[in-house]
Amino acid sequence: MATTESMFVNGKWVASSDGKTFETRNPATGEVLATLPAATTADVDAAVKAARAAFENPAWRAMDPSERGRLLMKAAALIRARLDEIALVESLDNGKTLREAKGDITFAAQTLEYYAGLADKVQGATIPVPGPRMAHTIVEPVGVTAHIVPWNFPFQLAVRGIAPALAAGNTVVAKPASLTSLSLLKLAKAFEDAGLPAGVFNVVTGSGRVVGNHLASHPGVNSVTLTGSCATGIEVLQAAAKNVVPVTLELGGKSPNIVFPDADIDKAVKGAFYGIFLNAGQMCWAGSRLFVHESIHDEFVQKLVKMAEGWKLGAGQDKDTRMGPLVSKEQQDRVLEYVNIGLKEGATLAFGGKKPEDPALQKGFFVQPTIFTNVRNDMRIAKEEIFGPVLAVLKFSTDEEALRLANESEFGLYAGVWTKNLQRAHKFALGLDAGAVAINEYPITFPQVPFTGFKQSGIGSEQGMTAMDFYTRRKAVITNLG
Repeated sequence: MATTESMFVNGKWVASSDGKTFETRNPATGEVLATLPAATTADVDAAVKAARAAFENPAWRAMDPSERGRLLMKAAALIRARLDEIALVESLDNGKTLREAKGDITFAAQTLEYYAGLADKVQGATIPVPGPRMAHTIVEPVGVTAHIVPWNFPFQLAVRGIAPALAAGNTVVAKPASLTSLSLLKLAKAFEDAGLPAGVFNVVTGSGRVVGNHLASHPGVNSVTLTGSCATGIEVLQAAAKNVVPVTLELGGKSPNIVFPDADIDKAVKGAFYGIFLNAGQMCWAGSRLFVHESIHDEFVQKLVKMAEGWKLGAGQDKDTRMGPLVSKEQQDRVLEYVNIGLKEGATLAFGGKKPEDPALQKGFFVQPTIFTNVRNDMRIAKEEIFGPVLAVLKFSTDEEALRLANESEFGLYAGVWTKNLQRAHKFALGLDAGAVAINEYPITFPQVPFTGFKQSGIGSEQGMTAMDFYTRRKAVITNLG
């Protein structure tokens, strides 16, 4: 049954100021899942104002950092306790399987716990200077931070930026994607129940054109964090530049996954398969370009096709489902159009490429796991981010060719290498133009490991201790002791 939801602003659950709403749909059935407030620019102003007041309030600004850490730890405990509830909401709203959703929510809880532990470890330094002087630095929170959240990992990627922002002592205004807004409201409830002061965490729901643009360009915002497409990233960067506000962007990817003949083939097949078909391929770090050595290419593709044949498509809540629907009809149409592009370019369709024939799935936004062979690196399906379950398989002959082809991309987010040769593995780790390289596993990351995009894949670093730098500023103090 469809629900009616509210936004969370200044510690209260509210409707939009003009009463307008929008609907979010279950992508497995096309049915209305919830009705949410369509925030206005006035609502964004109210949320930023609340966040500013909370930032300046001693109840938060002067709070013992270890107490901030305990609040975040309490919120993490609440999220763990509500794992099944939040995962179900995420699965219904996004389409991903319950197994995947539970993994996302657990990772988010781990992220909160990690940054909770860092809350009282943000430290300045003393600096040697000439004469009878002492110099030191003070590390401060930046102020009000804006977070524009994507629809592919709504809960996990929201927490990835929100956790370090709060740990550093900032306040937050978050805007979820209009397609998948529900789980971020569950995060707001966890923060409310954990005891965060009113205004420290705010959620405004609505369109990117109205809410996202106004938030990114708001003069009351001190930093902007976005995960999204390159086009959206450029718009946000331009909007924030008007106020000389720093921006962290995690954008698109066309990640290479490289398999050498000495790899554990079965393990590599499984990793390559999950690396593209997890979350129905709707991942910035998806291994969408698979480079396989010519000596094992045919065997490898046969094993991939066999796995694809055994994967059951269906609603994410079905325990037998291995891949859910795409998030929307628009996304389904986009992916199918890329299948047609691949065929016109001369690639060979080894598997999939269509909507499933099962009558029970016709109202959902499903696309079969799709595998193309005979792909060239200059084809659009090898160059452009499809953001769906479409794998482009390319052959290579030598290490030098593999590295060159892998780096021939405007993106540089993630890469994978499969080999038992450690010298080769580390050579590729150095040579690959990517913010992260996984060796003999794909995909993999942890809250404590930096996640960075090179080239068109982004600016700045998420996760790890380095993420705290973005949410803090350093003030130098020089004292004359003479």
